[in-house]
Amino acid sequence: MIAPLKPDLITVNIDGKEIAVPKGTNAIEAARLVGVDVPYYCYHPKLSVVGNCRMCLIEIGMPAVDPATKTPIMDPATGKQKINWIPRPQIGCATNASPGLHIRTNTAQIKDCREGVMEFLLVNHPLDCPICDQAGECKLQEQSTGYGRGYSRYVEQKNFKPKRTQLGPRVMLDDERCILCSRCIRFCKEVVKDDVLGFIDRGSYSTLTCFPGKALENNYSLNTVDICPVGALTSTDFRFKMRVWFLKQTNSIDTESSVGANTVVWSREGVIYRITPRPNDGVNDTWMADTGRELFKAVRAPNRLTAVKLDGLDTSLEVALNSAGAILKAAGRTVALVGSGRSSVEEHSLARKLAETLGASTHMVSRIGEGDRMLISGDRNPNVRGALVVGLIKKLPTEKLTALGGAIDTGAVTVVVSLGEDLHAAGLTAAQLAKVKIIYLGTHADTTTKAAQVVVPTLTVFEKSGTLVNQQFRLQKFAKCVPGPAGATDDLAVLAKLVVTAGGTATLGDLPNVWASLATTVAGLAAISYATLPDTGLLLDSTPFASLPFCEGETFHYQPAATTATMKV
Repeated sequence: MIAPLKPDLITVNIDGKEIAVPKGTNAIEAARLVGVDVPYYCYHPKLSVVGNCRMCLIEIGMPAVDPATKTPIMDPATGKQKINWIPRPQIGCATNASPGLHIRTNTAQIKDCREGVMEFLLVNHPLDCPICDQAGECKLQEQSTGYGRGYSRYVEQKNFKPKRTQLGPRVMLDDERCILCSRCIRFCKEVVKDDVLGFIDRGSYSTLTCFPGKALENNYSLNTVDICPVGALTSTDFRFKMRVWFLKQTNSIDTESSVGANTVVWSREGVIYRITPRPNDGVNDTWMADTGRELFKAVRAPNRLTAVKLDGLDTSLEVALNSAGAILKAAGRTVALVGSGRSSVEEHSLARKLAETLGASTHMVSRIGEGDRMLISGDRNPNVRGALVVGLIKKLPTEKLTALGGAIDTGAVTVVVSLGEDLHAAGLTAAQLAKVKIIYLGTHADTTTKAAQVVVPTLTVFEKSGTLVNQQFRLQKFAKCVPGPAGATDDLAVLAKLVVTAGGTATLGDLPNVWASLATTVAGLAAISYATLPDTGLLLDSTPFASLPFCEGETFHYQPAATTATMKV
């Protein structure tokens, strides 16, 4: 076990309070540790420091010493070492903690400076908060109230700038709101390595734009909207759709690949309006890919399944499951179960129980794409590792169901249970599908649903709760965001009932009971429950799987005592 390195701690004084902070911590972060708010706009903890906005001005000083002897100079009035204060304010974002540093954040000088900065920022800023898409989560709006003068002395005509400028397919610019913080520029250059944005012209006429012949079209462009402190950059998809204070926030996971970026799903009255990243330094920092933000659109896709079917006709869930149970019992040991790398850990657990009850062979389909070496991995299944952990599969899945097709051709398999996988897309021919009876549990219609004898609509990741295991073997939970459509049933409830109809022991299909079972059957999950799992996830022991050849040459170095796992992608 490798112990995490302890940072060098130094003592600084902030508004009369002493605190130990890691050496090099900037004044903004140090002040936050003692509950002191230092306002800022251009600073971002994941980007370089530029000091554009000057909003984070503070007073700093150091203990006075005699230049010749280096002995402390005492203040006769207080009996303490005198502090030599720098006469002019300094920016907190570029002031790093050093031993003995003293910081003042609430003096009359600092208050006057902040009011002056706010006044300059609002000189040309339009007063359109009631119609601005950023209203409700705007830092300029918040800090003008908290740190501004409360009135304007500006009577001249404002300088108007371009509106509704399309920077890229997903990002719109209202340049008159831009305060030139340069966060978007630094993000593209430093994080995505797509140096496409910059400022042109000078003074009040400075304008954000793309370089000639380029556009903001990388797959991380919407992160610029997330970090824009004002309403200058907006999402073309979410723009003017809904006021943010009406929306409910629910923690979830990006399921487009095995990275498992942490997200927040914003919904109202059962409708999802947007997805944004959730900070987790162990997984995705504060970013996510644009493609992951569109996953919620599958919830209301035209091919969404909402009707239980038996032999192509609508029926009830009870009748369908009883028929499925009869098919499974009649098949004996000639059943194959095709699990999904998109299913949750809990669903994998009940799928394993179903397979054990039937003596069925288990299969899974891999989805391999091109990783971007950032937050989309080559493994496009979010939970293959979860299937390995609970024992549903013993080895990594293949891209095509070739082995299953061979078993169908020889008659070794007569019934296939598909958990949301399109068997035709996975390599089975129409002739092979016609040779077997298919029980399908899934969310969307496809070629397999047309050939299936039993079709049971289930829920998307946004309509249920559960856990996934990402490429670091980090167990992470997601929560139900919106109700499922009428006619769809929770996957756990369907699998639990299917186990019983197939002749297995009764199991309650809910998270607490499934986790109670997991704690006793999977050693690595003992003493873990969904309710107690941290929002940032929990690293599992990946040692038993370290030799498996995952995508993109991924390798793992497990650190049980550390907050993150070292990973090479």
